[in-house]
Amino acid sequence: MKDRKKFWRVVTNVVFALLVIALLVPASRFWISGQLMKIGFFKPSLETSEDSTAARDTVAASLPTHVSFTNEGGEVLSTKDLAGKVVFINFWATWCPPCKAEMPSIQQLKDKFKDNEEVVFMLVEIDGEATKAREFMKQGKMDLPIYFPASEIPSTWLGQSIPTTVILDKAGNVAAHREGMADYSRKEVFEFITNLTKK
Repeated sequence: MKDRKKFWRVVTNVVFALLVIALLVPASRFWISGQLMKIGFFKPSLETSEDSTAARDTVAASLPTHVSFTNEGGEVLSTKDLAGKVVFINFWATWCPPCKAEMPSIQQLKDKFKDNEEVVFMLVEIDGEATKAREFMKQGKMDLPIYFPASEIPSTWLGQSIPTTVILDKAGNVAAHREGMADYSRKEVFEFITNLTKK
């Protein structure tokens, strides 16, 4: 009996120590976040209720007519130029572990739409860290298109937290908004965007 208690005390202490180390080391936080996404945590909620649609329409009246971004080559792209396309916009920063943890799932989602010209992906690095952003994509063997803000971002799109993801429908309306890390490789996300392309 004493041996069993001693064994579990040692196991508990080891697990606790590992958790402390994991929380203190940024690279391990990235890995843990990724593992939690794989087992079903951080499911994005993409359902649109009538209440949220009405609220979105009210907000839309006060938004600017378009929001602009620049790509790595300095070219400006406006959401106005993307009319008729479904636009997946992810706001992130190179110093943000949850942002980095969800990137592979966004890459998987983008790969599913690689032959669909009606879907556009924009990974907006909010701090303008072009070199670090490019290096991160290269290390992860990802080809996600990096953009930077070129105009004011509406607070209804990007509040105080990152990562934040906004999905625009073909008319440029916000069809989904998610603050915090999520697993975008899930089937329901693919189906949600696919349905938007058919409207």
